[in-house]
Amino acid sequence: MRRRLSALAGAALMLVGGTATARTVVVPGESVQAAIAAEPPDGTVELLPGLHRGAVLIDRPVALEGRDGAILEGPGHGSVITVTAEGAAVRGLTLRGSGSDLSGMDSGVLLRQSARGAIVENNRVEENLFGVYVHGAERAVVRRNIITGQRGRRMSERGDGVSVWNAPGARVEDNDIRFGRDGIFVRVSRRNVFAGNRFRDMRFAIHYMYTNDSEVSGNASLGNHAGYAIMYSSRLRVIGNLSDGDRDHGLMFNYANGSEVSGNHVIGRAQGFRDEAAAERTGGEHLPAGVAGAEAGGPAPGKCVFIYNSNRNRFTGNRFDGCGIGVHFTAGSEGNTIIGNAFIGNRNQVKYVGTRHLDWSREGRGNYWSDNPAFDLDRDGIADGAYRPNDVVDRVLWSAPRAKLLLNSPAVQVLRWAQSQFPAILPGGVVDSHPLIAPPAPPNAALRWRP
Repeated sequence: MRRRLSALAGAALMLVGGTATARTVVVPGESVQAAIAAEPPDGTVELLPGLHRGAVLIDRPVALEGRDGAILEGPGHGSVITVTAEGAAVRGLTLRGSGSDLSGMDSGVLLRQSARGAIVENNRVEENLFGVYVHGAERAVVRRNIITGQRGRRMSERGDGVSVWNAPGARVEDNDIRFGRDGIFVRVSRRNVFAGNRFRDMRFAIHYMYTNDSEVSGNASLGNHAGYAIMYSSRLRVIGNLSDGDRDHGLMFNYANGSEVSGNHVIGRAQGFRDEAAAERTGGEHLPAGVAGAEAGGPAPGKCVFIYNSNRNRFTGNRFDGCGIGVHFTAGSEGNTIIGNAFIGNRNQVKYVGTRHLDWSREGRGNYWSDNPAFDLDRDGIADGAYRPNDVVDRVLWSAPRAKLLLNSPAVQVLRWAQSQFPAILPGGVVDSHPLIAPPAPPNAALRWRP
Protein backbone atom coordinates (compact mmCIF):
# COMPACT_ATOMS: atom_id res chain seq x y z
CA MET A 1 0.00 0.00 0.00
CA ARG A 2 1.04 3.66 -0.28
CA ARG A 3 3.37 4.77 2.51
CA ARG A 4 3.80 8.41 3.64
CA LEU A 5 6.81 9.88 5.40
CA SER A 6 5.76 9.99 9.06
CA ALA A 7 5.22 13.24 10.93
CA LEU A 8 7.83 12.11 13.49
CA ALA A 9 10.46 11.61 10.79
CA GLY A 10 9.54 14.97 9.27
CA ALA A 11 9.92 16.70 12.62
CA ALA A 12 13.32 15.06 13.11
CA LEU A 13 14.46 16.40 9.75
CA MET A 14 13.37 19.91 10.70
CA LEU A 15 15.26 19.69 14.01
CA VAL A 16 18.55 19.03 12.17
CA GLY A 17 17.96 21.86 9.74
CA GLY A 18 16.46 19.82 6.89
CA THR A 19 13.31 20.58 4.97
CA ALA A 20 10.51 18.08 5.26
CA THR A 21 8.38 17.51 2.18
CA ALA A 22 5.50 15.12 1.78
CA ARG A 23 6.33 11.95 -0.13
CA THR A 24 4.01 9.14 -1.17
CA VAL A 25 5.47 5.83 -2.33
CA VAL A 26 3.48 3.80 -4.86
CA VAL A 27 4.10 0.11 -5.52
CA PRO A 28 3.22 -1.54 -8.86
CA GLY A 29 -0.47 -2.32 -9.09
CA GLU A 30 -1.64 0.67 -7.02
CA SER A 31 -3.28 3.70 -8.58
CA VAL A 32 -0.80 6.40 -9.52
CA GLN A 33 -3.65 8.80 -10.24
CA ALA A 34 -5.13 8.33 -6.77
CA ALA A 35 -1.75 9.02 -5.17
CA ILE A 36 -1.41 12.28 -7.12
CA ALA A 37 -4.93 13.35 -6.16
CA ALA A 38 -4.14 12.82 -2.46
CA GLU A 39 -0.73 14.50 -2.50
CA PRO A 40 -0.51 18.00 -0.97
CA PRO A 41 1.07 20.83 -2.99
CA ASP A 42 4.86 20.62 -3.38
CA GLY A 43 4.81 16.95 -2.41
CA THR A 44 6.32 14.00 -4.27
CA VAL A 45 4.76 10.80 -5.56
CA GLU A 46 7.48 8.17 -5.96
CA LEU A 47 6.98 5.02 -8.07
CA LEU A 48 8.87 1.92 -6.99
CA PRO A 49 10.57 -0.29 -9.62
CA GLY A 50 8.18 -2.28 -11.78
CA LEU A 51 5.32 -1.69 -14.20
CA HIS A 52 2.77 1.01 -13.35
CA ARG A 53 -0.31 1.76 -15.44
CA GLY A 54 -1.30 5.16 -16.90
CA ALA A 55 -2.60 7.41 -18.27
CA VAL A 56 -1.87 10.02 -15.59
CA LEU A 57 -3.01 13.63 -15.14
CA ILE A 58 -0.86 15.90 -12.95
CA ASP A 59 -3.22 18.73 -12.09
CA ARG A 60 -1.54 19.91 -8.90
CA PRO A 61 2.00 21.21 -8.20
CA VAL A 62 3.64 17.92 -7.24
CA ALA A 63 6.59 15.89 -8.52
CA LEU A 64 6.07 12.44 -10.04
CA GLU A 65 9.34 10.56 -9.66
CA GLY A 66 10.51 7.03 -10.27
CA ARG A 67 13.17 4.90 -8.72
CA ASP A 68 15.50 3.09 -11.09
CA GLY A 69 13.39 0.55 -13.00
CA ALA A 70 10.03 2.28 -12.55
CA ILE A 71 7.96 2.09 -15.77
CA LEU A 72 4.76 4.02 -16.42
CA GLU A 73 2.85 2.58 -19.38
CA GLY A 74 -0.11 4.25 -21.08
CA PRO A 75 -3.13 2.44 -22.53
CA GLY A 76 -2.13 3.03 -26.18
CA HIS A 77 -4.25 6.13 -26.70
CA GLY A 78 -3.80 9.72 -25.57
CA SER A 79 -0.70 10.82 -23.65
CA VAL A 80 1.00 8.79 -20.95
CA ILE A 81 1.32 11.85 -18.68
CA THR A 82 -0.57 15.12 -19.11
CA VAL A 83 0.56 18.03 -16.94
CA THR A 84 -1.71 21.03 -16.31
CA ALA A 85 -0.28 22.29 -13.00
CA GLU A 86 2.23 25.12 -12.74
CA GLY A 87 5.56 23.99 -11.30
CA ALA A 88 4.92 20.23 -11.56
CA ALA A 89 7.77 17.83 -12.34
CA VAL A 90 8.26 14.43 -13.98
CA ARG A 91 11.57 12.71 -13.16
CA GLY A 92 13.36 9.39 -13.41
CA LEU A 93 10.67 7.36 -15.17
CA THR A 94 10.52 5.11 -18.21
CA LEU A 95 7.46 6.24 -20.18
CA ARG A 96 5.80 4.33 -23.00
CA GLY A 97 2.42 3.48 -24.47
CA SER A 98 1.07 6.73 -25.94
CA GLY A 99 -1.51 6.82 -28.70
CA SER A 100 -0.79 7.54 -32.37
CA ASP A 101 -2.94 10.60 -33.08
CA LEU A 102 -0.77 13.42 -34.45
CA SER A 103 -3.56 16.00 -34.22
CA GLY A 104 -4.26 14.91 -30.64
CA MET A 105 -0.59 15.48 -29.68
CA ASP A 106 -0.33 11.99 -28.14
CA SER A 107 2.93 12.11 -26.17
CA GLY A 108 5.04 10.55 -23.48
CA VAL A 109 4.60 13.85 -21.59
CA LEU A 110 2.18 16.58 -22.70
CA LEU A 111 2.64 19.95 -20.98
CA ARG A 112 -0.50 22.06 -21.34
CA GLN A 113 -0.49 25.86 -21.41
CA SER A 114 -1.23 26.13 -17.70
CA ALA A 115 1.87 24.03 -16.80
CA ARG A 116 4.14 27.06 -16.54
CA GLY A 117 7.60 26.24 -15.21
CA ALA A 118 7.03 22.47 -15.35
CA ILE A 119 10.15 20.26 -15.43
CA VAL A 120 10.63 17.01 -17.35
CA GLU A 121 14.06 15.54 -16.60
CA ASN A 122 16.08 12.32 -16.43
CA ASN A 123 13.41 10.15 -18.05
CA ARG A 124 13.53 7.44 -20.72
CA VAL A 125 10.71 8.22 -23.15
CA GLU A 126 10.36 5.20 -25.44
CA GLU A 127 8.27 4.46 -28.54
CA ASN A 128 5.71 7.23 -28.03
CA LEU A 129 4.34 9.32 -30.90
CA PHE A 130 5.76 12.58 -29.50
CA GLY A 131 8.35 12.37 -26.79
CA VAL A 132 7.60 15.60 -24.93
CA TYR A 133 5.10 18.16 -26.23
CA VAL A 134 5.39 21.65 -24.69
CA HIS A 135 2.06 23.13 -25.75
CA GLY A 136 2.14 26.70 -24.52
CA ALA A 137 3.83 26.03 -21.16
CA GLU A 138 5.97 29.11 -20.49
CA ARG A 139 9.37 28.58 -18.88
CA ALA A 140 9.07 24.79 -19.08
CA VAL A 141 12.32 22.80 -18.87
CA VAL A 142 13.00 19.53 -20.73
CA ARG A 143 16.47 18.22 -19.89
CA ARG A 144 18.64 15.12 -19.69
CA ASN A 145 16.02 12.76 -21.16
CA ILE A 146 16.62 9.86 -23.53
CA ILE A 147 13.86 10.00 -26.15
CA THR A 148 13.31 7.37 -28.86
CA GLY A 149 10.43 7.56 -31.33
CA GLN A 150 8.34 4.94 -33.08
CA ARG A 151 10.63 3.15 -35.52
CA GLY A 152 7.87 1.10 -37.11
CA ARG A 153 6.25 4.13 -38.78
CA ARG A 154 7.31 6.13 -41.81
CA MET A 155 9.30 9.19 -40.81
CA SER A 156 6.59 11.61 -41.96
CA GLU A 157 4.04 9.83 -39.73
CA ARG A 158 6.12 10.01 -36.57
CA GLY A 159 5.96 12.71 -33.96
CA ASP A 160 8.86 14.89 -32.86
CA GLY A 161 11.23 14.15 -30.04
CA VAL A 162 10.38 17.47 -28.39
CA SER A 163 7.74 19.76 -29.86
CA VAL A 164 7.46 23.34 -28.60
CA TRP A 165 4.56 25.65 -29.45
CA ASN A 166 4.14 29.18 -28.10
CA ALA A 167 6.14 28.58 -24.94
CA PRO A 168 8.20 31.71 -24.19
CA GLY A 169 11.24 31.04 -22.05
CA ALA A 170 11.12 27.26 -22.44
CA ARG A 171 14.46 25.39 -22.41
CA VAL A 172 15.35 22.04 -24.01
CA GLU A 173 18.80 20.93 -22.84
CA ASP A 174 21.11 17.88 -22.85
CA ASN A 175 18.63 15.37 -24.28
CA ASP A 176 19.49 12.39 -26.50
CA ILE A 177 16.81 12.10 -29.21
CA ARG A 178 16.51 9.41 -31.88
CA PHE A 179 14.02 7.88 -34.34
CA GLY A 180 11.43 10.60 -34.69
CA ARG A 181 10.33 13.07 -37.35
CA ASP A 182 12.22 16.13 -36.05
CA GLY A 183 14.42 16.16 -32.99
CA ILE A 184 13.05 19.52 -31.81
CA PHE A 185 10.27 21.29 -33.67
CA VAL A 186 9.55 24.79 -32.40
CA ARG A 187 6.85 27.14 -33.70
CA VAL A 188 5.61 30.60 -32.81
CA SER A 189 7.65 31.14 -29.69
CA ARG A 190 10.38 33.40 -28.28
CA ARG A 191 13.22 33.57 -25.77
CA ASN A 192 13.89 29.83 -25.95
CA VAL A 193 17.14 27.94 -25.43
CA PHE A 194 17.94 24.64 -27.18
CA ALA A 195 21.37 23.56 -25.98
CA GLY A 196 23.55 20.47 -25.65
CA ASN A 197 21.16 18.03 -27.33
CA ARG A 198 22.15 15.08 -29.53
CA PHE A 199 20.06 13.97 -32.54
CA ARG A 200 20.26 10.83 -34.68
CA ASP A 201 18.08 9.15 -37.33
CA MET A 202 15.75 12.11 -37.81
CA ARG A 203 14.45 14.28 -40.64
CA PHE A 204 15.65 17.57 -39.10
CA ALA A 205 17.66 17.76 -35.91
CA ILE A 206 16.14 21.17 -35.09
CA HIS A 207 13.26 22.58 -37.12
CA TYR A 208 12.72 26.20 -36.24
CA MET A 209 9.84 28.43 -37.39
CA TYR A 210 8.56 31.85 -36.30
CA THR A 211 10.63 31.84 -33.11
CA ASN A 212 12.63 34.95 -32.22
CA ASP A 213 15.25 36.11 -29.71
CA SER A 214 16.38 32.57 -28.96
CA GLU A 215 19.50 30.40 -28.81
CA VAL A 216 20.56 27.15 -30.50
CA SER A 217 23.93 26.16 -29.04
CA GLY A 218 26.19 23.17 -28.46
CA ASN A 219 23.93 20.60 -30.17
CA ALA A 220 25.07 17.64 -32.28
CA SER A 221 23.22 16.39 -35.38
CA LEU A 222 24.58 13.04 -36.56
CA GLY A 223 23.51 11.44 -39.83
CA ASN A 224 20.09 13.04 -40.17
CA HIS A 225 18.44 14.21 -43.39
CA ALA A 226 19.25 17.80 -42.39
CA GLY A 227 20.80 19.40 -39.36
CA TYR A 228 19.45 22.80 -38.36
CA ALA A 229 16.58 24.31 -40.38
CA ILE A 230 16.17 27.91 -39.20
CA MET A 231 13.13 29.47 -40.87
CA TYR A 232 11.11 32.70 -40.54
CA SER A 233 12.90 33.75 -37.35
CA SER A 234 14.97 36.74 -36.20
CA ARG A 235 17.63 37.71 -33.70
CA LEU A 236 18.93 34.22 -32.97
CA ARG A 237 22.24 32.94 -31.62
CA VAL A 238 23.24 29.76 -33.48
CA ILE A 239 26.51 28.94 -31.78
CA GLY A 240 28.83 25.95 -31.42
CA ASN A 241 26.67 23.28 -33.06
CA LEU A 242 27.91 20.18 -34.89
CA SER A 243 26.43 18.69 -38.05
CA ASP A 244 28.24 15.46 -38.93
CA GLY A 245 27.15 13.47 -41.97
CA ASP A 246 23.72 15.07 -42.44
CA ARG A 247 22.45 14.23 -45.92
CA ASP A 248 20.98 17.42 -47.40
CA HIS A 249 22.00 20.43 -45.30
CA GLY A 250 24.09 21.07 -42.26
CA LEU A 251 22.66 24.55 -41.66
CA MET A 252 19.73 26.04 -43.56
CA PHE A 253 18.58 29.64 -43.19
CA ASN A 254 15.32 30.58 -44.87
CA TYR A 255 13.93 34.05 -44.12
CA ALA A 256 16.15 34.18 -41.01
CA ASN A 257 17.37 37.67 -40.15
CA GLY A 258 19.62 39.58 -37.78
CA SER A 259 21.24 36.50 -36.24
CA GLU A 260 24.68 35.50 -34.99
CA VAL A 261 25.97 32.24 -36.50
CA SER A 262 29.36 31.35 -35.06
CA GLY A 263 31.55 28.44 -34.02
CA ASN A 264 29.52 25.80 -35.86
CA HIS A 265 31.14 22.80 -37.58
CA VAL A 266 29.55 21.05 -40.56
CA ILE A 267 31.18 17.85 -41.80
CA GLY A 268 30.18 16.05 -45.00
CA ARG A 269 30.62 12.29 -45.19
CA ALA A 270 30.94 11.44 -48.92
CA GLN A 271 33.87 9.31 -50.04
CA GLY A 272 36.32 11.38 -51.98
CA PHE A 273 35.40 14.87 -50.79
CA ARG A 274 36.22 13.85 -47.22
CA ASP A 275 39.88 13.09 -47.97
CA GLU A 276 40.89 16.68 -48.64
CA ALA A 277 39.04 17.95 -45.59
CA ALA A 278 40.59 15.25 -43.40
CA ALA A 279 44.03 16.14 -44.68
CA GLU A 280 43.46 19.79 -43.80
CA ARG A 281 42.44 18.92 -40.26
CA THR A 282 45.33 16.51 -39.66
CA GLY A 283 48.05 18.38 -41.51
CA GLY A 284 48.51 15.54 -44.03
CA GLU A 285 48.75 15.80 -47.78
CA HIS A 286 45.75 15.87 -50.13
CA LEU A 287 45.39 12.43 -51.64
CA PRO A 288 44.72 11.97 -55.35
CA ALA A 289 42.89 8.79 -54.40
CA GLY A 290 40.20 10.96 -52.83
CA VAL A 291 39.50 12.64 -56.16
CA ALA A 292 39.44 9.26 -57.87
CA GLY A 293 37.03 7.96 -55.24
CA ALA A 294 34.66 10.85 -55.82
CA GLU A 295 34.82 10.43 -59.56
CA ALA A 296 34.11 6.73 -59.16
CA GLY A 297 30.57 7.59 -58.12
CA GLY A 298 30.53 7.93 -54.34
CA PRO A 299 27.44 9.75 -53.08
CA ALA A 300 27.97 13.49 -52.88
CA PRO A 301 26.86 15.14 -49.64
CA GLY A 302 24.57 18.12 -49.78
CA LYS A 303 25.19 21.68 -48.69
CA CYS A 304 27.11 22.64 -45.59
CA VAL A 305 25.00 25.79 -45.36
CA PHE A 306 22.12 27.10 -47.45
CA ILE A 307 21.25 30.80 -47.15
CA TYR A 308 17.98 31.78 -48.80
CA ASN A 309 16.44 35.24 -48.51
CA SER A 310 18.12 35.82 -45.16
CA ASN A 311 19.43 39.26 -44.25
CA ARG A 312 21.79 41.03 -41.85
CA ASN A 313 23.20 37.85 -40.33
CA ARG A 314 26.77 37.49 -39.10
CA PHE A 315 28.62 34.24 -39.93
CA THR A 316 31.96 34.01 -38.09
CA GLY A 317 34.29 31.25 -36.95
CA ASN A 318 32.38 28.43 -38.63
CA ARG A 319 33.99 25.42 -40.33
CA PHE A 320 32.42 23.89 -43.43
CA ASP A 321 34.18 20.85 -44.85
CA GLY A 322 33.67 17.87 -47.11
CA CYS A 323 30.29 18.88 -48.59
CA GLY A 324 29.09 19.01 -52.17
CA ILE A 325 28.59 22.77 -51.75
CA GLY A 326 30.17 24.77 -48.95
CA VAL A 327 27.68 27.65 -49.10
CA HIS A 328 24.66 27.97 -51.36
CA PHE A 329 23.80 31.66 -51.31
CA THR A 330 20.73 32.86 -53.19
CA ALA A 331 17.48 34.82 -53.50
CA GLY A 332 18.31 38.35 -52.50
CA SER A 333 20.06 37.80 -49.17
CA GLU A 334 21.44 41.21 -48.21
CA GLY A 335 23.71 42.73 -45.59
CA ASN A 336 25.26 39.48 -44.33
CA THR A 337 28.75 39.47 -42.83
CA ILE A 338 30.76 36.32 -43.62
CA ILE A 339 34.28 36.44 -42.17
CA GLY A 340 36.71 34.21 -40.28
CA ASN A 341 35.18 30.96 -41.54
CA ALA A 342 37.00 27.93 -42.97
CA PHE A 343 35.86 26.28 -46.23
CA ILE A 344 37.73 23.00 -46.52
CA GLY A 345 37.55 20.32 -49.19
CA ASN A 346 34.09 21.13 -50.50
CA ARG A 347 33.39 20.08 -54.07
CA ASN A 348 32.19 23.62 -54.81
CA GLN A 349 33.10 26.15 -52.15
CA VAL A 350 30.38 28.66 -52.99
CA LYS A 351 27.34 28.43 -55.22
CA TYR A 352 26.04 31.96 -55.64
CA VAL A 353 22.84 32.53 -57.61
CA GLY A 354 23.02 36.16 -58.71
CA THR A 355 25.03 38.65 -60.73
CA ARG A 356 26.15 41.09 -58.04
CA HIS A 357 29.70 41.18 -56.68
CA LEU A 358 29.87 40.43 -52.93
CA ASP A 359 33.02 40.88 -50.86
CA TRP A 360 33.23 38.37 -48.02
CA SER A 361 35.86 40.22 -46.01
CA ARG A 362 35.69 42.98 -43.45
CA GLU A 363 38.38 45.29 -42.05
CA GLY A 364 41.21 43.45 -43.76
CA ARG A 365 40.15 39.92 -42.80
CA GLY A 366 38.28 37.34 -44.84
CA ASN A 367 37.90 33.53 -44.77
CA TYR A 368 40.08 30.48 -45.32
CA TRP A 369 39.66 28.54 -48.59
CA SER A 370 41.41 25.18 -48.89
CA ASP A 371 41.70 25.41 -52.70
CA ASN A 372 43.24 28.88 -52.73
CA PRO A 373 46.87 28.45 -53.98
CA ALA A 374 47.90 31.83 -52.64
CA PHE A 375 51.13 33.27 -51.26
CA ASP A 376 51.73 35.33 -48.13
CA LEU A 377 55.03 37.04 -48.80
CA ASP A 378 54.68 39.55 -45.96
CA ARG A 379 53.62 36.78 -43.52
CA ASP A 380 50.71 38.69 -42.06
CA GLY A 381 48.34 35.70 -42.29
CA ILE A 382 46.43 37.25 -45.20
CA ALA A 383 46.90 36.01 -48.78
CA ASP A 384 48.54 38.51 -51.13
CA GLY A 385 45.71 38.29 -53.67
CA ALA A 386 41.93 38.11 -53.65
CA TYR A 387 40.11 34.77 -53.91
CA ARG A 388 37.10 34.21 -56.16
CA PRO A 389 35.24 30.99 -55.42
CA ASN A 390 33.01 31.47 -58.47
CA ASP A 391 35.62 32.08 -61.14
CA VAL A 392 36.01 30.26 -64.45
CA VAL A 393 38.28 27.63 -62.88
CA ASP A 394 35.59 26.81 -60.33
CA ARG A 395 33.09 26.19 -63.10
CA VAL A 396 35.54 23.82 -64.77
CA LEU A 397 36.06 21.90 -61.53
CA TRP A 398 32.30 21.62 -61.03
CA SER A 399 31.80 20.00 -64.43
CA ALA A 400 35.03 17.94 -64.41
CA PRO A 401 36.12 17.03 -60.84
CA ARG A 402 39.24 15.23 -62.09
CA ALA A 403 40.61 18.61 -63.11
CA LYS A 404 41.25 19.24 -59.42
CA LEU A 405 44.52 17.33 -59.86
CA LEU A 406 45.71 20.25 -62.00
CA LEU A 407 44.74 22.93 -59.48
CA ASN A 408 48.34 24.06 -58.93
CA SER A 409 49.50 23.49 -62.50
CA PRO A 410 50.94 26.32 -64.66
CA ALA A 411 47.92 26.16 -67.00
CA VAL A 412 45.45 26.88 -64.18
CA GLN A 413 47.66 29.64 -62.81
CA VAL A 414 47.81 31.28 -66.25
CA LEU A 415 44.01 31.11 -66.52
CA ARG A 416 43.61 32.74 -63.12
CA TRP A 417 46.20 35.39 -64.03
CA ALA A 418 44.25 36.15 -67.23
CA GLN A 419 41.06 36.59 -65.18
CA SER A 420 42.79 39.06 -62.90
CA GLN A 421 44.06 41.08 -65.87
CA PHE A 422 40.77 41.03 -67.74
CA PRO A 423 37.98 41.27 -65.11
CA ALA A 424 35.34 41.39 -67.80
CA ILE A 425 35.66 37.61 -68.23
CA LEU A 426 34.86 37.01 -64.55
CA PRO A 427 31.31 35.96 -63.70
CA GLY A 428 29.47 37.94 -61.05
CA GLY A 429 29.64 36.46 -57.59
CA VAL A 430 31.59 36.27 -54.36
CA VAL A 431 35.09 37.64 -53.89
CA ASP A 432 37.18 37.44 -50.73
CA SER A 433 39.60 40.34 -50.99
CA HIS A 434 41.56 39.36 -47.84
CA PRO A 435 41.52 35.53 -47.66
CA LEU A 436 43.18 33.83 -44.71
CA ILE A 437 46.30 31.80 -45.36
CA ALA A 438 45.56 29.23 -42.64
CA PRO A 439 42.30 27.88 -41.21
CA PRO A 440 41.11 29.01 -37.79
CA ALA A 441 41.11 26.42 -35.02
CA PRO A 442 38.18 23.96 -35.14
CA PRO A 443 35.21 25.01 -33.00
CA ASN A 444 35.43 23.59 -29.48
CA ALA A 445 31.78 22.56 -29.38
CA ALA A 446 32.30 20.25 -32.36
CA LEU A 447 35.26 18.58 -30.67
CA ARG A 448 33.06 17.96 -27.62
CA TRP A 449 30.84 15.60 -29.59
CA ARG A 450 33.50 13.86 -31.67
CA PRO A 451 33.89 10.14 -30.83
